[in-house]
Order: sequence, then structure tokens, then C-alpha cells
Amino acid sequence: MIIKNQAKRNLRRIGLVLLLVGVFFLLEPSISERLSFAVTYFDNPRIDTQGLSVQFANVQKEATPERQRSHAPEPSSLFLILSGMGGVIARFARRSFERFKRISDFLLAMIGVVIASPILVFAAILIKLTSRGPVIYRQSRIGLNGEVFRIYKLRTMQADAEQITGAVWARENDPRITPVGRVLRKTHIDEIPQLFNVLRGQMSIVGPRPERPEIVRDLKKLIRDYEKRLQIRPGITGLAQVWHKYDETINDVKKKIKYDLLYIKRMCLMVDLRILAQTLIVVMTGRGAR
Repeated sequence: MIIKNQAKRNLRRIGLVLLLVGVFFLLEPSISERLSFAVTYFDNPRIDTQGLSVQFANVQKEATPERQRSHAPEPSSLFLILSGMGGVIARFARRSFERFKRISDFLLAMIGVVIASPILVFAAILIKLTSRGPVIYRQSRIGLNGEVFRIYKLRTMQADAEQITGAVWARENDPRITPVGRVLRKTHIDEIPQLFNVLRGQMSIVGPRPERPEIVRDLKKLIRDYEKRLQIRPGITGLAQVWHKYDETINDVKKKIKYDLLYIKRMCLMVDLRILAQTLIVVMTGRGAR
């Protein structure tokens, strides 16, 4: 009896399954269309309610790239973001180095004045004993952003040397230079008073050399980008001074402008240290002085 009852229950279950399968096959076209529309509508809500013939596979194939594009940032956007961040970092580093450079300039100038004081006193006595005129020579120069300031140097030329010639560059074996002045120039001792210009914030230890207003006026017309060298404080020494000779022609100035602009672009602590080290070599060898 138990076996017969179990067999009857199994037959009823099989019959129920067959009935459900038959109903599914009868309703299968309608169910498929409605499922396809449901998926399509939620992927694209603007589709017409009559568009039940759209296949799910096709919709998925077309929609997938669109979803990927909506989530992935464009390469151009990444470039703009990264370049903007790089610009902010570069400006911050530049401003930080400029502040550090000003502080280090002041400290180095103070130390330089203390160390060089005996040399200045001795040089002043020699100048006074061998030629008439003031010991300190003052001259107008163009500095940061075109500001005019008075530069200080030990006098190496005869008094009123430019009264007849006007503003001109010193020449090889220039007759206007005194015997003592020639030694001072050869050793670059005549540049030491410019440390006071550094203390006043008019100059830096390292930077493009300042030029006279009348010469700047003429060179701006002859040399492209000449004014860009006025973006930073002029220096006692610079990249152009340690790698190129004194100015004699316009071509010399053009070459030095390239050095000045390169320094402005790459200025940093290591560059300044290398220029200072090279300056010591120039001072010891007397290269470039006349």
C-alpha cells in the first residue's frame, strides 16, 4: 500500500510539471516580448512603448560602450587636470624658492661684507692715492621689472670717463681704466660694493647682470625677448658671466640673453650653487675681466 501511494504522488507531480511546461510554451512569445521591452525601457526610457520588437541583445551591445564612456574620463580631461596640478606645484615651488633666495641673498651679503671689509678699505686707499675722484662709483641701472636703481662699484676708471664718450662698453686695454683699476677688475674686487645693493633688495647674488637705462632702451629694439631678463632681480654674478666673455658686440649680448633666459627658466638652489662655484674659478683665474 505504501509503495502504491508513493507512486501515485510521483505521477501527480510529473503531471503538474508537464502542465506548467505546456502553459509556458503557449505563452512564450508574449512573455519574451514583454521581458525584452522591460529591459530595453529601463536602459533607454525614451523608447516608444510600441517598440516591443527591439531585441535585448542588440540594445545591450549598443548601450555598453555608452555606459563605459559615461564613467571613464576623457584623455583630454586627464591632461588638463594633470597640467593644472603641475602648474600649481611649479608656481608654489617658484614662489618658495624666490623667498628662500631673498633670505639667503641677505645672509650671504652680510657675511660677504664682514669678510671683505679689510679688502675694501685697502682698495679704497689705493684708489685715493693713485687717482683723483671718488672711491665709490655710482651708476644708474635697470633692475627688477624695469625699476631704476643706483649700483655701487669701486671706481676703476678715470673720473668723468664717460663724459665725452657717453655710455659705452669697456674695451680690451681700455685707456680710461687706471692701473689700480685694472687690477681691481682682474680680481673682480670692484664688484664687492654691490653686496650693499643685495642688502637693499635691489640685486641678488646670482642673476642677470643689470644694464644702464640708455643701453637697455637700444637693446630692446635690437634683440628679441631682451625685456624678459627683467623678470627677476639682477645679480652680481650669473650664468652668462661664468660661461661667456664681456660684451663687445650685439652678437655677444644675444648669446648672453640665451644664458639669462635659460637661468630664469631653470633657476633653483643647485643651479645657483653651481654658478657660485664657477664664479670662484673665474675670480681665481681672472677669466673674462679686462
